[in-house]
Amino acid sequence: MRVISGDAARRKLQSPPGNDIRPTTDRIKETLFNILAPDIYGADFLDLFTGSGQIGIEALSRGAASCVFVDEGKTAIDCTKKNVEVLNGLDVKYDILRMNAASAVSKLYNQGKRFDIIFMDPPYDKELEKEVLLMIDRYPILKDDGYIIVEASAETEFDYLEDTALEITREKKYGSNKHIFIAKK
Repeated sequence: MRVISGDAARRKLQSPPGNDIRPTTDRIKETLFNILAPDIYGADFLDLFTGSGQIGIEALSRGAASCVFVDEGKTAIDCTKKNVEVLNGLDVKYDILRMNAASAVSKLYNQGKRFDIIFMDPPYDKELEKEVLLMIDRYPILKDDGYIIVEASAETEFDYLEDTALEITREKKYGSNKHIFIAKK
């Protein structure tokens, strides 16, 4: 695992030990950031279920103004703290929160934080993305012209969004998983 592009390009990142965390592959990460390229510079980025921190680190390397990394697992947070060291010497702003993603949404909302891009890669097939998206609908931390990307298994349904202020704007499939792009209606 490595930073693909930007100021921290080619710097190596660590994967968390064990099989509990499933890092996004470099190929999928590169495809994702090719899509995000026009919007990443100067963006306020939120990396939910951060795992190793690689997505938020990639965003900062490519010019995001700030990133908040969120995960409730000690192993994930320890790995993220180690990996953000590749950003040493760069003028970047970030915060790392060890807490449940849904709780983080309400906390960040109450702090007045708003984000241009929210990325989440929860454990598959546990409906955690549903819980968090419903929290984002209730506590709108997404800026009006911002968007959310959810990495999920290919079978994951998002039909519950019909009853929210959010809608799917794009879907990119990668075989057994996909990225769903969501924005305000």
